[in-house]
Amino acid sequence: MRARRSLLDRKLRRDLWHLRGQAGAVVLVVACGVASFVTARGAYDSLRSSQRAYYQAYRFAEVFAGLTRAPLSLLPRIRALPGVREVATRVVVEVTADVPGLAEPATARLVSLPEGPRPLNGVHLRRGRLPEADGEVLASESFAEANGLVPGDALSLVVNGRWQRARVSGIGLSPEYVYEIRGAAAILPDNRRFGVLWTPREALARAFQMDGAFNDVALALEPGTDASSVVPGLDRLLEPYGGLGAHGREDQVSHAFLDNELEELSAWGRLVPAIFLAVAGFLLNVVAARLVLTQREQIALLKAFGFSDRAVGLHYLKLVMAVVGLGALAGAGLGLYLSAAMTRMYADYFRFPVMTGPASPALLAMAVGVSAAAGLLGALQGVRAAVRMAPAEAMRPEAPARFRVAGLERTGAGRRLSLSTRMIVRGLGRRPLRAALSVVSIGLAVAVVVTGRYLLDAVVVILDVQLRDGVQREDATVVFTNPRGAGVRHALFRLPAVTRVEPFRAVPVRLRVGHRSQRTVLTGLEPGAELRRVMDRRRRLAPVPAEGLLVTTQLARALAVVPGDRLRVEQLDGRRLARDLPVAATVDELMGMQAYMDGAALDRAFGLGRTVSGAHLAVDADGAGELYAALKRTPAVSGVAIRTATLRSFEETIGTTFGVFTTVLVLLAAVLALGTVYNSARIALSERGRELASLRVLGFTRGEVARLLLGEQLVLTLLALPVGFALGYGLCGLISWGYRTELLRLPLVVTGPSVGFALLAALGSAAVSAVLIGGRLDRLDLVQVLKTRE
Repeated sequence: MRARRSLLDRKLRRDLWHLRGQAGAVVLVVACGVASFVTARGAYDSLRSSQRAYYQAYRFAEVFAGLTRAPLSLLPRIRALPGVREVATRVVVEVTADVPGLAEPATARLVSLPEGPRPLNGVHLRRGRLPEADGEVLASESFAEANGLVPGDALSLVVNGRWQRARVSGIGLSPEYVYEIRGAAAILPDNRRFGVLWTPREALARAFQMDGAFNDVALALEPGTDASSVVPGLDRLLEPYGGLGAHGREDQVSHAFLDNELEELSAWGRLVPAIFLAVAGFLLNVVAARLVLTQREQIALLKAFGFSDRAVGLHYLKLVMAVVGLGALAGAGLGLYLSAAMTRMYADYFRFPVMTGPASPALLAMAVGVSAAAGLLGALQGVRAAVRMAPAEAMRPEAPARFRVAGLERTGAGRRLSLSTRMIVRGLGRRPLRAALSVVSIGLAVAVVVTGRYLLDAVVVILDVQLRDGVQREDATVVFTNPRGAGVRHALFRLPAVTRVEPFRAVPVRLRVGHRSQRTVLTGLEPGAELRRVMDRRRRLAPVPAEGLLVTTQLARALAVVPGDRLRVEQLDGRRLARDLPVAATVDELMGMQAYMDGAALDRAFGLGRTVSGAHLAVDADGAGELYAALKRTPAVSGVAIRTATLRSFEETIGTTFGVFTTVLVLLAAVLALGTVYNSARIALSERGRELASLRVLGFTRGEVARLLLGEQLVLTLLALPVGFALGYGLCGLISWGYRTELLRLPLVVTGPSVGFALLAALGSAAVSAVLIGGRLDRLDLVQVLKTRE
């Protein structure tokens, strides 16, 4: 028994060496599939486990609410709400900051330090120490790193209308600000111009008349309590105190953005590996089937000498598993490296105290198991044929293929084809199913390249439509600490370098229809506004209606409304009025979930007294520095957003993330294309070696013989291009349809350069395969080939 096993093992090693070209192509494809799975899933698992550990260790709250001002005597009533386990109150205020080395004004969110040994939303100290005295602050790590701040540095703040110096005592993190942005409307982080500063509660409360009061509250709930059951009761308690609407953790800005990113990463970890492993299964099917056909006599001899069907079947399964195992090991190693690199990239803007290590053994076992399953399914047909083959039947040579005139040759055009072209057509027609599967496999590789490039195309369109010369055309946006009278327009005009002013009114609201509700900002715009326009993904302007609401399609979808429906609009600040307003139109914007109204109509509906929340400014670039210096010292201004800075932030975050992921994806797809094309050509050479050698003996030149073999592969590749483009466009459409988060919607756009890149990738793979196969043709031993079956 041992001798027989040793014999089969030696045969296995010889077979692997003989099939090293085809096996190598399969190894590459399997490695790409496993690597893509381990990369995406490993990064996902690392971020998700880091998130859970962070939330648990620093007791991230489950319900949040902001308000104008409430006395601490309200705490017992909040604690008495059913399901509430713990309550933490805070003072939270946004101020303008003058940061050393930053020309533009920054916005700092002052947050009172959590109190107690294990408080809710605890702060993790990275460096330095916690602030102890007045004028000391603990800076968030993202803000500190972006501005080069270290413990001991100073910055200036406009605190309640007074210019005040603050000294950085330390650098910290909080689970509330894993993704540090100002609010849902900001969408993208701008760590140079927005940051969180923690400071002792007593000093902050005294500066803003909050002694014995709070304006922000967070709740921890009893196990099994749903946040949606607590929110209504909390809203009722806070309403008399200017409550801005409570919400659960799922609507907390940082958590929501992180969760969206993780879900997208998880989806990619399922889609891309499935494509690679499906192609690997097909390649193994072809290789195994071809190997069984070429080893008919060997299979017959093995069975004649007493080897059982089980032993023969296991032998060929071992061969397949050896190939898959090599690919899985290579892919796991590459995936671990790429997963660690991607995790480090995410750590640049998702801040955790500790990031968990590389992929777990369970993940690697899953990747190997999935690849093994794909290999077994692919090899099943070939192994079954080997097991079923009777020895007497196997000793006979394989019946030659029947000659048939190809359909194209029956036409007038077919008769005008050259002899070599007709041979190519007949070769493809001899095995139409295999040819079709080869076309689909190469097409899938092209589709993956198109899909990878699509992400970059979509980002470019978003930048153009939203930030370059589409929706946002202002140079700067100023936001006031409190709504100001309409006369503020003239005050802004008097500032240095300001050439145009367009005020706006932003009202925090809750939109309701039936059981559905959504918190958002209702923005009132001036008719004919030029600096901030409403535009859909196709760059079509959407005029704000004179009456009623203009809502984004994503918001309309969340509320299940269409134009003509009425929404209950509940004001969450000021007089807290509620109005039933019609949805006049929808607009398919690419970013955010907004609602718009005509400024005058908004004023009439809620009695705002012609007040404005801020203004969009056009600025003369030569005097921008002077303007920013003036805004830094304007107490009425709570924040300034610079469009060019937002553009850079987008490119550094979303653009970088998509760019890295796309680069990896395109490289893996190029390997997939090369492996598929080469394997197809190598199998064709193996199957037609005797035929090609016969042609050489009959006087055909090496070039003519090469054209016959490689011509078939070129035809398959050319046929695969439209298939690949169609599949790629379909995958892009699927991604565009599925990637519809509150943050971002990806437009369906495939550009000419991306199509050209996919074309070059496919033809380049064909060219490399031609060089490799051409070398084997040059080394073809005519006498040896004609003497044997191969």
